[in-house]
Amino acid sequence: MKTYTGHCHCGAVTFEAEMDLAKPVISCNCSLCSMRGWLLTFVPAANFKLLSGEDSLTDYRFGKEHIKHRFCKTCGVQCFGEGEGPNGPTRAINLLTLEGVDPDTLTVNKFNGKDV
Repeated sequence: MKTYTGHCHCGAVTFEAEMDLAKPVISCNCSLCSMRGWLLTFVPAANFKLLSGEDSLTDYRFGKEHIKHRFCKTCGVQCFGEGEGPNGPTRAINLLTLEGVDPDTLTVNKFNGKDV
């Protein structure tokens, strides 16, 4: 486990999250993820800390509305989403918003979110 720092494009929203990126991450083909090209991992809410920008965030929900997609009102980048996992509150982290992480070094599993 390592703590990573991330931010939106304009820097209004900053966060840190503790996670293990040696484990596989997810590439989802749902309508939203595929349009935005995200790589995701899920962490317990206790492993996530919003450092700045709560007032810069707005929400988007679609489909079954299980995930509250939070994104910056200024630049439009979604750093994370909020939801309930099997073990309680969880955060879906957009790994492309993390500092110092090369996406080409990650093991990626494809998830068929389009048919969920």
